[in-house]
Amino acid sequence: MKETKIGDFEETLLLIAGILGLDAYAFRMAEEFELQTGRAVSIGAVHSTLSRLEEKGFLTSAMQAGSAQRGGRRKRVYKITGSGQQALENSRNLKLSLWNQFPAFSSESTP
Repeated sequence: MKETKIGDFEETLLLIAGILGLDAYAFRMAEEFELQTGRAVSIGAVHSTLSRLEEKGFLTSAMQAGSAQRGGRRKRVYKITGSGQQALENSRNLKLSLWNQFPAFSSESTP
C-alpha cells in the first residue's frame, strides 16, 4: 500500500506546485519556496522530495520542450494528482482540527 501521509516540506511543495500550475518545475519551485517561507532550500532536497511525491502518486511529471529563455534546455513540469489533492485536504483538515482543539485558539475559548 502506498503512503498517504505527507510531511510539512512535502505539503509545502505540493501547494507550490498548485500555485505555479504550468510553471511548476524544480528550480522555480525552489525559488517560490524561498520567497514564500524566507528559508533557503537546496535544489537536491526539492528534486528528491518531488521524486518521492511522484512515487506516492501525489504528482505526475512530464518533460516540456526547451525554450530560448533556457538555452533550449527542457524542463520537467509537475502536476498535482487527485490523490495529491486528497492528501493536501487530509493534512489541512487534521491541522484545523488540532488548532480548534488548542484552547488558546479554539473558537470556544473566551478572553
